[in-house]
Amino acid sequence: MCFYLNKILIFTKNKILRKSISSKEYNIEFTDKQYLILNNFIKNHQYSSVFILVDSNTEELCLQNFLSEFSTEKPLEIISIDVGELNKHIETCSGVWEALSELGADRKSLLINLGGGMVTDLGGFVASTFKRGIDFINIPTTLLSMVDASVGGKTGVNLGALKNQVGVIVNPKMVLIDSQYLNTLPSEEYRSGYAEMLKHGLIHDKTYWDKLSNFKKISTDEIKELIYHSVGIKNQVVLKDPYEYGTRKILNFGHTLGHAIESFCLTDKKTTTLLHGEAIAIGMILEAYLSTQLTGFSSDQCNNIKEVFDSIYPKLDFTKKNINAILELLQYDKKNSHGKIKFVLLETIGKAAIDVEVPDELFLKAFQYYIEK
Repeated sequence: MCFYLNKILIFTKNKILRKSISSKEYNIEFTDKQYLILNNFIKNHQYSSVFILVDSNTEELCLQNFLSEFSTEKPLEIISIDVGELNKHIETCSGVWEALSELGADRKSLLINLGGGMVTDLGGFVASTFKRGIDFINIPTTLLSMVDASVGGKTGVNLGALKNQVGVIVNPKMVLIDSQYLNTLPSEEYRSGYAEMLKHGLIHDKTYWDKLSNFKKISTDEIKELIYHSVGIKNQVVLKDPYEYGTRKILNFGHTLGHAIESFCLTDKKTTTLLHGEAIAIGMILEAYLSTQLTGFSSDQCNNIKEVFDSIYPKLDFTKKNINAILELLQYDKKNSHGKIKFVLLETIGKAAIDVEVPDELFLKAFQYYIEK
């Protein structure tokens, strides 16, 4: 028998038992009774009405499955928004706020966010600000949102192409993770979420990284338990530092350069638009290299990281002009303070260092390392 920290998983001789994961003020539900728990929660909280926020993808692919499990006597309305990161902005929020108002939502209404990270981020922000705050529940439908976006209370929207510049940290009342929704994902979306799982191994758990490194041999059944483990890692970190004053910053490994790359690719017409995980994968290679120069990270471990990510994610070729444009975007990173750009780097696989300043001359070397075969 083997026990993980905080009883995340309990291994027995014949099976693995998954339990709800308790976070601050809410639970992350995985069990077979998750929809019964959801329905009873809504029944017992005397909401005046229930609204379900979807995007055009989840409306088509996930909504019917959800409604077949969902039961409430409360008035129910569906609000649908356009799909995609380009629509994660304040104008979309305005449309949802107006829809809520026109449909009679009040301070005792509940918003259920059924979708990927864009829906849970934006929906959480909408709920947190509508009538100074209504309750919301996240039901993530992508691998990325299951292991990252829906957990931890971060809500918000982009400012133009700049990632997550406007938002608040507010916890949902519940997160319900149902792996059946993974069946709706194209392969690139699946890989996008997998990048965040790999990150959890790099910053917290070398054994987990080693397991995830062999992407081609991860089965459908295994991914359910790996999601559970990733959520457990993120939850432990968030519980220690809910508002990201210290420890929680380790979750940003790969994101400082990764977000800049993602923003650049959203706006540059000559460059392929990247999914979040694809951009973060590049960011992790770059920041692993920076770690070898600044925090004593092993070159062998850095090469291992590069090899793993190169085997899973498409390779981009950055010109000097591209790199300069990406580096210009670093000034807008939300982790900056006092005019200084702060990085999360690795000391070893499984242990990260926060608030590291990086000399400018290392950035080009990091990109050269990424580009080389």
